[in-house]
Amino acid sequence: MTTAYLGRRRQGDLVVTRLPEYTELTPDRSLGLVTHSPSGFDVGYRGSGPAQLACGLLLDYYNDAQVAREHYIAFRNRVISQLECDGPGACWHLTGEEIDAAMATITDDVVALPDGGGPSPSLPENWRTVTRPDRRVFQRADRDHYIVLGEGTDGWLAVLCSQGDRAYPAPLASRTVSDDADVEQAIRALVDESNDLIEPPEGEC
Repeated sequence: MTTAYLGRRRQGDLVVTRLPEYTELTPDRSLGLVTHSPSGFDVGYRGSGPAQLACGLLLDYYNDAQVAREHYIAFRNRVISQLECDGPGACWHLTGEEIDAAMATITDDVVALPDGGGPSPSLPENWRTVTRPDRRVFQRADRDHYIVLGEGTDGWLAVLCSQGDRAYPAPLASRTVSDDADVEQAIRALVDESNDLIEPPEGEC
């Protein structure tokens, strides 16, 4: 029998069971990669609970931390956000074949990164520089924070955002940078703001 996942509500909380073993999937393992929702999983929208489930499910199914880290946001947007679980009984069933088929179509979603990003010599270790054809993007590896640099009306616009509970990234802070100003300094300032909001794990500053 192939691997599948069953989701249902228990006293309002989402319980996810891996079949055929009938073992319960918890956020514990995926919290070692990303911290969106320590309190539990959820489905049906593009938010923190579904993000944690997407990461946890990919990590459990593929047993590959890199695959889970690089594709969980796109998997949440494409699959987890579409699942429904409103009734008291078994409410959704996701097979391994369906997971594989969805992953085969995921290449570059709204904030899913095409190359996974690489270390930046000018930023802390918990930040990665991402290659995008239309703009510069920096991703925080340990939290759902992004810095996007694009053209603004009065120069460059650097925005710190988080996917959060919205389909479109929610701005947390921004900097407008004139053409002759230090763009790198503005990016570092936003990195500091992110790290001040949520400190990185010890050893990743």
